[in-house]
Amino acid sequence: MTKHITPRTHGAIDYAVVALLLLAPHLFAFGGTPALICYIVGVAQLGMSLITAYPLGMLKMIPFPAHGQLETIAAVALIGMPWFAGFSVDSKACWFFVLTGISLLAVVAVTDYRSVDARDWFRKPAPRPV
Repeated sequence: MTKHITPRTHGAIDYAVVALLLLAPHLFAFGGTPALICYIVGVAQLGMSLITAYPLGMLKMIPFPAHGQLETIAAVALIGMPWFAGFSVDSKACWFFVLTGISLLAVVAVTDYRSVDARDWFRKPAPRPV
């Protein structure tokens, strides 16, 4: 499979997913457990993005391929979450979680985790503020 998404583009998608997760309860009018899970996963995704060694990461602590592995686990968890957490009867929340998980799996499948950009960012120290 051709890997079309660069580390920089993947980073932009990650931050867009953070915004989507944090806004989804309001946008799709669901609350309770689904909303809480959206907020937790959104903050976790933000944290992981900030510490990933890719162009849009800040602390460069985890390698980009490891980020992809963690995202795969998170995507599968999102797909199963409506049944695991007991809100599968809430059709809006259920579809949101399933479609978000599938979309994340698609992004993982077409991201180039071995690109030169990913390797270079892990080896370079983060720029220090002046």
